[in-house]
Amino acid sequence: MVVCIAEKPSVAREIARVLGADNQKDGYIEGNGYQVTWTFGHLCELKEPHEYTSMWKTWSLGQLPMIPPRFGIKLKQDKGVEKQFHIIEGLFQKADEIINCGDAGQEGELIQRWVMQKAAVKCPVKRLWVNSLTEEAIREGFQTLKDQSAYQGLYEAGLMRAIGDWLLGINATRLYTLKFAANKQVLSVGRVQTPTLALVVARQREIDNFVPRQSWVLSTLYRDTKFNAIVRDEEAEAEDAAAVAAAAEKGKKQKPKGIIYKPLEYATEAEGKAIIDCIKDNPFTVLSVEKKKGTEAPPRLYDLTGLQVDCNKKLGLSAEQTLGIIQSLYEKKVTTYPRVDTTFLPDDVYAKCPQTMNGLYQTKFAGVAPYADLIRPLGGGKPLRKSKKVFDNSKVTDHHAIIPTGTIPQGLTELEQKVFDLVARAFIAAFYDDCQFETTTVIGEVKKDEKESILFRTTGKVIIEEGWKVVFKKKADTNEDEEGQDSLPIFEKNESGPHIPSLSEKWTTPPKPYTDATLLRAMETAGRFVEDEELRDALKENGIGRPSTRAAIIETLIRRNYIRRERSSLHPTPTGFELIDLIHEELLKSAELTGRWEKKLRQIERHEYEARTFLEELKQMVTDIVLAVLREKRQ
Repeated sequence: MVVCIAEKPSVAREIARVLGADNQKDGYIEGNGYQVTWTFGHLCELKEPHEYTSMWKTWSLGQLPMIPPRFGIKLKQDKGVEKQFHIIEGLFQKADEIINCGDAGQEGELIQRWVMQKAAVKCPVKRLWVNSLTEEAIREGFQTLKDQSAYQGLYEAGLMRAIGDWLLGINATRLYTLKFAANKQVLSVGRVQTPTLALVVARQREIDNFVPRQSWVLSTLYRDTKFNAIVRDEEAEAEDAAAVAAAAEKGKKQKPKGIIYKPLEYATEAEGKAIIDCIKDNPFTVLSVEKKKGTEAPPRLYDLTGLQVDCNKKLGLSAEQTLGIIQSLYEKKVTTYPRVDTTFLPDDVYAKCPQTMNGLYQTKFAGVAPYADLIRPLGGGKPLRKSKKVFDNSKVTDHHAIIPTGTIPQGLTELEQKVFDLVARAFIAAFYDDCQFETTTVIGEVKKDEKESILFRTTGKVIIEEGWKVVFKKKADTNEDEEGQDSLPIFEKNESGPHIPSLSEKWTTPPKPYTDATLLRAMETAGRFVEDEELRDALKENGIGRPSTRAAIIETLIRRNYIRRERSSLHPTPTGFELIDLIHEELLKSAELTGRWEKKLRQIERHEYEARTFLEELKQMVTDIVLAVLREKRQ
């Protein structure tokens, strides 16, 4: 008998249906030579300190650091868990072969391996690896089963993550609670949660300590068009020249930006008014009119973090709510595996895309087919556009970006429809042409005196071909904004005429509090704030936590009263401030250093780093932290 073990009953039922197993038993489904059973997520967990030695039952500084010679696992103390495990154990003991059908990720691998370890499995084990739960994907997966040993790196990375969280979390929590809270309250310290809290605290301190700065901005109205005063930015030009030189040393060519301008601002209103008095009666002269054509590629497909960011911005959903909804859509077979950190597709998915488009074409919500008119221009017998910005095998490892499966959605809730709509439109847009636009930059001057002039600039942008932007155009029944045109009148070089200068007051503004969206991005890039997508991809290796765990970290901080959510903003509580202030050990709260751990865990997954080496580093690091904090003397 072949025993298949899935991570959830709903997934087990779908696998059983595809395999032809339809005889429902207590805790499993049987038929056609298969027995399909399931876990409820984690049935097993690492043992607690007192289960290694009774001396660790009492919280004591003298017992730290607590480092078991060998880590062990146990069943969770729950009657339902115990009952299901014994059913699984009985099936495993009689099995000729086991197929691990856990979620195709690090956590899913760990969940099932621990159950097999606890049940002392002796027979061969194969691994099912699928990107969606459609019948076609499951059948293909069973035709390409691999030996479980092919995923050993994935398991070891998951195991090291669990052990690292245990070692640091339990030791640091007891250490800080006993030394600084006099055991009156538990100070929870975690490998991921504490650096995340530190980000929120640092941002709030920036806001609280912010001192607004006043300045005055000069502009002028010429031919009913507003021009803003500018001045050459010599500092930026020097940085650009240095970057070009650095690239040249590495044998790379980097085009210099040329003259760089920045807004001209005055420290006092009197200074600005004095300039206006000098230029108001002198004519405005156009020095240059530069037109540049450009293109804008479709937005990236979604990874989990990107989807959580957009759902927070556009739908007001928390990261945890988005994860729950996209997991539900995956289990309903309408979207692919959600816990991913890539925005690319492998080349072999391209051949299946017309079928996916056909499913979207037939999709209807409340009798309306929202995607038919968008997909129709892509048809007509011509092949779908294939862009390297979408299809790139080198950017995909175990899973690809989140996309629709082509299964026509049925029975979705209102929120599920909205999240599905984001995924669907991103997928459709990926096959549209780039948006083409033209940018016009006009620079003019007004003489201040015979030797000096004030420069002014205005820009306008006109979309020539909308391309993919039609997929996101505003509809009467949505709140989405359509990007408007920003065209300029026709200006000619050397033309001249009267103008009306003016001065406006400007105040610098404090940083904004974190939202779920911005905190997720900060966690993804270890606290470095970048807009460039390629740079963000590079920083993902060092991000805090995994895409699948970041939402839970935010909710854990809220539940433990370290941060609070006010509407869409996240703020530290007094307890959160106090905890971060107590922790002087930088490693415990550094996003960048914690990100390095994440990179090593990914290297373990790819067999590029030894798990045992990482474990020894963990033990030494925890020992060093404990000794350093114990030696601390504070006023």
